[in-house]
Amino acid sequence: MRDPTQSVNLTNVITDLHARRGRSRRSEHVFFLVMALVSLAITFIGFARTYFLRSSFHPEPLSLTLQVHGLAFTAWVLLLLTQTVLVATRRIDVHRALGWAGAGLAGFMVLIAFDAAVIAVHRAVVCCNADAARTFFAVPIGDLIVFPILVGTALASRKNPPAHKRLMLLATLTILDAAVTRWPLHFIQSTKWGYYVTLDVMIIAAVAYDAFAHRSLSRVWTWGVPLVIGMQVAREMIGRTEVWHTFARLIVG
Repeated sequence: MRDPTQSVNLTNVITDLHARRGRSRRSEHVFFLVMALVSLAITFIGFARTYFLRSSFHPEPLSLTLQVHGLAFTAWVLLLLTQTVLVATRRIDVHRALGWAGAGLAGFMVLIAFDAAVIAVHRAVVCCNADAARTFFAVPIGDLIVFPILVGTALASRKNPPAHKRLMLLATLTILDAAVTRWPLHFIQSTKWGYYVTLDVMIIAAVAYDAFAHRSLSRVWTWGVPLVIGMQVAREMIGRTEVWHTFARLIVG
């Protein structure tokens, strides 16, 4: 005869398992929502004076290219927030439809960012330190290599939601270096590596929390974070070489 206590114990185990899964999903939704809001805050703080509130600080308007560039990157961060909310509210159908728009936006961002980088660096070559400007040109080019790699891999991982959303988050954090470098903080403004350290600490903190919450480290972080930090180091080294300066002269003058 079957022991009724076994059925009770099994029911308790199943109930406990469902409860833990529910808490895990809620904590994950909160994590990605907070990270999306943090990304938005980083963007606004960094570009408040030069873009969002420009009329209050600079009388001259931005060029059309830079206005479109700013609009596209702002739209990307807002899209990340929107997609996060849609997943949390289980509007997966809308999330998927917007995903294809996001893929198109990512492609456009690469093109407009390259154009904006060429214009900005060319101006610096003409008016200021030409060698320093050509060296710096490696920074936006490095972002324009890493960002599409992460986004492209995320799109290819659509059927693996945990990997997909972590790749999208990392891709977004990667392009926030331009915002962080404009933060009015002495540590960032007075040291060459200040904005790298600030951004990387935020990335590593997000990874650490995610790993702690799930008791495991996602494979996305194990190769994605080294790619991001490795490119930061590589573009600083490559930007100083004569080969790079020769290439930069062909593109930006």
